[in-house]
Parts: sequence; C-alpha cells; structure tokens
Amino acid sequence: MKKVIILFLFASTFVFAQQKILTLQESLGLGLKNSKELKIAKAKLIIAEAKKTESTSYLLPQLKFSASYMRLSNVPPFTIPVIPPIITRPITISPTILDNYSLKLSLQQPLFTGLKLWSLKDASNENYKAEESSYKNSVNDAALNIETAFWNLYKAKQLKSVLDENLKQIKKHLEDTKNFLKNGLATQNDVLKLEVEYSNIELKIIDAKNNIDLARLNFNRILNLPIQENTDIMITSMDTTFTKYNIDYILKEAENNRNDLRSLQYRVNASDKGVTAATGSWYPSIFLVGDYYYSKPNQRYFPAVDEFKNTWDVGISLQWDIWNWGLTSSQVTEAEQNKIQAQTAFEQLKDAVGVEVYKEYLNYNRTLDKVRVSQQSVEQAKESYRIIQDKYDQQIATSTDLIDAEVSVRQAKTNLTNSLVDFQLAKAQLEKAIGKIFY
Repeated sequence: MKKVIILFLFASTFVFAQQKILTLQESLGLGLKNSKELKIAKAKLIIAEAKKTESTSYLLPQLKFSASYMRLSNVPPFTIPVIPPIITRPITISPTILDNYSLKLSLQQPLFTGLKLWSLKDASNENYKAEESSYKNSVNDAALNIETAFWNLYKAKQLKSVLDENLKQIKKHLEDTKNFLKNGLATQNDVLKLEVEYSNIELKIIDAKNNIDLARLNFNRILNLPIQENTDIMITSMDTTFTKYNIDYILKEAENNRNDLRSLQYRVNASDKGVTAATGSWYPSIFLVGDYYYSKPNQRYFPAVDEFKNTWDVGISLQWDIWNWGLTSSQVTEAEQNKIQAQTAFEQLKDAVGVEVYKEYLNYNRTLDKVRVSQQSVEQAKESYRIIQDKYDQQIATSTDLIDAEVSVRQAKTNLTNSLVDFQLAKAQLEKAIGKIFY
C-alpha cells in the first residue's frame, strides 16, 4: 500500500510539474523576461549608452602609444675625408645604424572645436534618453500583448465551459424526454429534436477545444515557451470596477506620459544638437599636443648613437578646412533636414496619440455598457429558461421551446464572457494609450 501511495504521489507530482498554471502577473513576469523583442530593445539601449560614453571620451585627453622597428639597408657612414698631413684617416661623423627602434607616447587635448564635440556629446545623451524611453514603450507593448493573449485564452476556456454545462442540461432533458416517450407524454419527434441539439453542441465543443488549443499556442508564443507546452491560466479575480475618465485630462496625461512621444521629443533635441555639430565644421579646431619619444637612435641627437635616448615636445595644433568642395555645407543641410523630419514625426505621433486615446476612451465606455446589458440578459434568459422548463416538465411547452430557451441562456452567457474579457482588454488598452505602466 505504501508503494502504491508513493507511486501515486510521484505520478501526480510529475503531471503537475508538466503543466504550467500561471496567473496574469506571473504571465507578465515570464513573458517580459523571455521576450526576444525586449532583448533587441535592450541591446539598442546598451549601444546608445556606449555611444554616450564614446562621445564624452572625445572631450578628454587622448593618450596613445606606438612602437616600431625598422631594419635599414646598409649605406656608407657620414665621414670627413683624409686631408694629409692634418687628417691621416677618415673621421666618422654619423655611423650607419641598421636597427632602428622607436617608442612614442602622444597626448592630445581638444581646446576648441567650434562646439562640435560638445554638441555631439549632448546629441548622444539625448539619443540615449530616446532609446531608454523607447525601451520602456517596448516593455509596455509587450505587456499588453501578453495580457491580450492571457484573456483570449481565458475567453476560449470559458466558452467551452458554457457549452459543457449546456451539454449536460440537454443530456438530462433527453433522458427525461425518453421517459416521457415511454409513458406516452412525448413524441418521437421531441426526442429527435433534442438528439439533434445534443449533436450540435458536441460539434461546438470540438470547435471550442480547437479554439483553446489555438489560444494556448498563441499564449505560449507570446511568452516564448515551447508552443506545445501544456500551459494553463488561473484567474484570482476579475476587476470590473469602472473608472470614469475626463477626456481632456487623459489627453493631457497621454502627452506627458507616453514613452513613444517622449522618445521622439528626445530625438528632436538630438537632431537640433546635430545641426550645431555640423555647423561647428565651419570653424578651426585647436588642440594641445604633446609627445614623448624613446628611440634608438633618436633623430634629434647628432651625431646618431646606437643607444636609446628620450626626448619630448609640447605645442598647439590648429586644423581648419579652408575648402572641402561643399562637404560642410552638405553636412549642415543634411542635419537640418534630419531635424525637420524628427520634428514632423513628433507632431504626427502627437496627433495619432490624441486619436488613439479618444478611440480607446469610447471603446472603454462602450464595453462597460455591454457588460451591464449582458448581465441583465443572462438573468432574463435564466428566468425564461426556468419558466419554460417548468412548463416542459408539465408537458405544457414543447421541446422546441425548451431548446430555444437553452440556446438563449447559452448565448447570453457567451455574450457576458465576451463582454467581460473585452472590458478587461479595453481597460488595458486605454491605460496604455494614456501612458500608464500596467505591469
């Protein structure tokens, strides 16, 4: 008996472990963690951060080290020829040194670049903020997709539950009708009508099972799980609290809170800095430079000696493009047009956000009305069904009346399920349109 119990517990644990049962919050956490789209968005954010550091580094002293070795061809040394009787043999002034070694340490500090480097630094900071806001917007989009897939799976499961309940009722009525037939209280036609309805519901259940599998497949895909994973969901509660929104207020909130709008505004700022950076090429660039040499032979020593000598130099360097065939003008024009594009895109998105918020606001109010009407419809359909069932039990109503009443109940419950899910999704979509973080 102990072995049987242990085996049963092990099997139960194995089956339970094979099935993931997730709440909405757990689904959001898992989906956001596994999202490939967010990994791409995160990579873009890291790249923007690296570019910000890169642009800052150009303002700081640049220290570079170089080393070289050269083997020279043999040439006669530089000598003073023989002048008898004063000089009896040639005097070597500069010997031939075939192996040349050079070590160089260079320092360069920009002093003035026409605000080009500072503008590029500011532009990279704005681009980083833009990518940061874009990443947050991507997270919000992913969360909405996860929540939509979650509620669609819930809807598919609930619709099947309604059909299962309806099938049980039809089965009971079919059994009762067959008993009535034996006692001469019903006709064979009554039995056939219920059997046909029973078969119709079985067909609907087959479709409902398929819809659940498709909804689960999409749910697994959104969560980046294996598509054949046996996942299930658990509803702890369904919030049907209605929040009354002021349209003018939420339009203003959307303008202030939407991360996609904020991202484009940062890109407009970055493009403005880009214009300043391009204009900076009209001006000269001035650098403080310094070099330290450790060479063998060192060219500054004369005559050359075959040993390492160190020297250094410090100075000011000026670079100025006097004529570059319109390169700077083209770069300035390009930067100005990029700014126009960014500003126009921002204004377009701002208009689109206003339309989106108003549309979702209307949809939210409409779905709430649907929930209220559907709830009333369910109560009315149940009461109508109760009356018809009592009459049918007394053989006052026909099987057709009973089937019609059951269909009305089933349709009312289906409408209520659809309305409740639509309300949850409409609320999430409105919150996203406003710019609220809902995960």
